[in-house]
Amino acid sequence: MEQREIRAVYTNDTIRVYQAYSKAIAKEAAKLGTFGANFSMNRMTWIKPSFLWMMYRCGWAEKEGQEYVLAIDIKREAFDEIVASAVLSTYKEEMGISMEEWKRQVKLSDIRCQWDPERDIYGNPLDYRSIQLGLRGRAVERYVNDWIVGIEDITDYVKELNAKKTAGEDILDLLPKEKVYPVCQ
Repeated sequence: MEQREIRAVYTNDTIRVYQAYSKAIAKEAAKLGTFGANFSMNRMTWIKPSFLWMMYRCGWAEKEGQEYVLAIDIKREAFDEIVASAVLSTYKEEMGISMEEWKRQVKLSDIRCQWDPERDIYGNPLDYRSIQLGLRGRAVERYVNDWIVGIEDITDYVKELNAKKTAGEDILDLLPKEKVYPVCQ
């Protein structure tokens, strides 16, 4: 069985997730403290508690449309609800349900879950999987309007880390201090 862990920066009240966007979406969100008119409420949005997985996904803020990285603090009880309500994105027999039942759950759910290989600072896969959660419909509305506590544009930090990494410097001590997150269900 593959090892799955949620590792994150969290407090008693919040957990940090990451997203990467274009300048217009990110700057507006950082200014408002939530997402604004440039953000589409009508498509799935993916949140990732793992900093390094986000860096792998956005290419250290160099991929087109993902040049700005946001650190988003959301309510822990909201995150726990998201995880508890999530339906896996891919069907597997070991889920203990039929493919038809899984398809029904996917159709009815506004939350998807994927477990992807965690990454090191160079993008290489590690021996455990990290969670990413897709929100759509009512879940996106609640995320934007109720669950977000604060948003910080960390793009400059990301670019500084990447420059140091590219120059051969050890950046491990400069990374966010993530710990295994105990999901309450």
